[in-house]
Parts: sequence; structure tokens; C-alpha cells
Amino acid sequence: MNIRLGVAAFLLLLSGGCASPDKMIGRSDLTVMEFSDLPAPTDADQILERRPYLIGPRDKVVIEVYNVPELTRTLQVDANGQISLPLLGTIDAAGKSPAELSRLITAGLTGRFVRNPQVTVNADTTNQIITVDGQVKTPGLYPVLGKMTLQKAIASAQGVTDYANTNYVVVFRKVGDRQMAGVYDLRAVRRGQYADPEVFTNDIIFVGDDANRRLIQTLISSAALLSGPLIAILN
Repeated sequence: MNIRLGVAAFLLLLSGGCASPDKMIGRSDLTVMEFSDLPAPTDADQILERRPYLIGPRDKVVIEVYNVPELTRTLQVDANGQISLPLLGTIDAAGKSPAELSRLITAGLTGRFVRNPQVTVNADTTNQIITVDGQVKTPGLYPVLGKMTLQKAIASAQGVTDYANTNYVVVFRKVGDRQMAGVYDLRAVRRGQYADPEVFTNDIIFVGDDANRRLIQTLISSAALLSGPLIAILN
């Protein structure tokens, strides 16, 4: 799914109103449901599809160097996708397969520190993840820890950016054979106007961009000195 295009189209349809009580303009297949919240996914919806595994942030990796116990250890990949090893220092692990990371460590040790090192890397994967994307400070995949809510998920991504549109935060979810999306006003959730919605494994959370705020900031930064009001036509 191209998340940004999907969100843009979804919000455009919402802003355009409805041609009938439940059908959106231009999309006869897109139906507005009268749920108070997105339905919870089924157990089957929360099983990740089999795919080639690449190490990601917050994964744990078990590194074994045969006959060198001081280099054998379990490490957690940090939020920047890196691990730190004695002798080798900081290594970029995210985006690599365990075999690729093994070859990288082997190459770093060979000749300089260990004669003919035999390195094995195994990943202790996190199989319950959500995706947090858009205008958050650290977009990416995050583990579902206990009962996860929308605010906790966004906090996992270090919060929203200065250009986030917190009026419309979209949660995409597969429920049975249906692809569904819910739009939440994060400001209202923070004020306690309605409950912080629960999010589940495989959900995709997208925080949109506040185009007007970004435009105004661009205009202000391009003006060396404002001697009067700054007027802009927004539509």
C-alpha cells in the first residue's frame, strides 16, 4: 500500500461529503460505516505474512563467535538500527538479514582480531508489530507491548512533528476480508473527549501533514525581515 496516496485520497473523499448516506463520492466501493470505533481484527488478521526477514530497530540479535566467548552475546538493535560490539564498535544492523550481518562481522574480525572467525547471527524477532508513518519524528515498525493505544503508538515514534495535522490521524486495519480505515482527532483524544482507541498487530497508523502550517513557516523563513503583515492566499 502507498500509505501517503491512500491517506490523501481517503481524506479528500471525506472532505467532499457523501453522495448517499453511506457511499463516498467517486468510490462506489468505499462505504462509511456507523461504528463508534474500528472493529477489532480477528486472530488470523494479526498473523504476519511469511516474508524474507530483515533485522529492524528493537529486534534482539544473538551473535556467536566460535571459540571466542567474550564476543558472544545477545544485543538489542537500537532505535537508529545499530548495535555495538567490542573491537568493532558501532555497526548498522537494520535492513540486513542475519546472514548479511554475520558476513559483515566476520569481515571486521578477520585478520585484525580473530583468525578465521566463525560467526553466527540469529534474530529474536518481534512478530507483533504496528507501522507508524507520516508526520511523526521516527517513522517505522514498532512492537505491540501489552494493550497498545493510538497515543502510545505515536509516543513510540517519539511523538508528532511540528507539521503534523493532528485533526486527522488515520488507522488502517484488515478485519476479516475487509480493509478498513478509521479517522481520529488526536486533539480530542488528548482532551479526553473520547477514549484513546486501541490499536492492534498489523495496524498502519498515519499522521497527516498540516499544509497551511508548513506554507506559513516557509513564507516566514523566506522573509529576512517583516516590516508589516504577511498575507497569503491559501486557496
